[in-house]
Amino acid sequence: MSDKLASNPTDHAVALAKAALGMVPIAGPFLAELAGTVIPRQRADRLADFARALADDMQKLRAEVLQSKLEDEHFTDLLEEGTREALSAVSPERRHYIASLISNGLTEDRVTYVESKHLLRLLSQLNDIEIIWLRFYDYPMLAGDEEFRERHAAILRPVQATLASGPDEIDKQALQQNYVEHLVSLGLLARPLFVDPKTRQPIYDPMARSWKTEGRRTTPLGKLLLRQIGHSAPETAA
Repeated sequence: MSDKLASNPTDHAVALAKAALGMVPIAGPFLAELAGTVIPRQRADRLADFARALADDMQKLRAEVLQSKLEDEHFTDLLEEGTREALSAVSPERRHYIASLISNGLTEDRVTYVESKHLLRLLSQLNDIEIIWLRFYDYPMLAGDEEFRERHAAILRPVQATLASGPDEIDKQALQQNYVEHLVSLGLLARPLFVDPKTRQPIYDPMARSWKTEGRRTTPLGKLLLRQIGHSAPETAA
């Protein structure tokens, strides 16, 4: 048996992935069966990494609780779609986001499986840089959250192209703006209207032909997504 696996790299990769999936409490056999039908050789490592993250997140659940969840076709549907998303995830961070979303879908009473699946599909529309920007706007204070901002300084550094800027700088600004606008279009970021402190009314800018806004804020939906993938900002001081 071992000789056959050694001579067939694809079978060997699948066997390794199934072994990792076996660590997932209760759900291991279901995922291992899925692994045998959907994974190509080059994605075996991704699946093994996802399985380890999922196993870590599910350790807090009692076996009988998890067993009952596996009898719910809505959960198995979420688990299968999450596994397929993990197979396409190049970065380990994204695989951990997916594992956290699935695990939190089991333990979060306020979020149903259908809602977790919707959040999974929202996550699939975001690239890793957009997730960093969403997390950035989740912390409203200018000072604080230094470790996160320093770690992602190259991404979060504002790009301000001028008439003297070269094509590279102009392209970077266009991409950075588009990342944020995409988050707005998905309802994950909002532009609060600037309100006149005296009249308590929004201020219209005739030059821009639009209402003035004061920066951007993570919406309740954006906060929910960050919480479910385990990437919320630390609580700010009152």
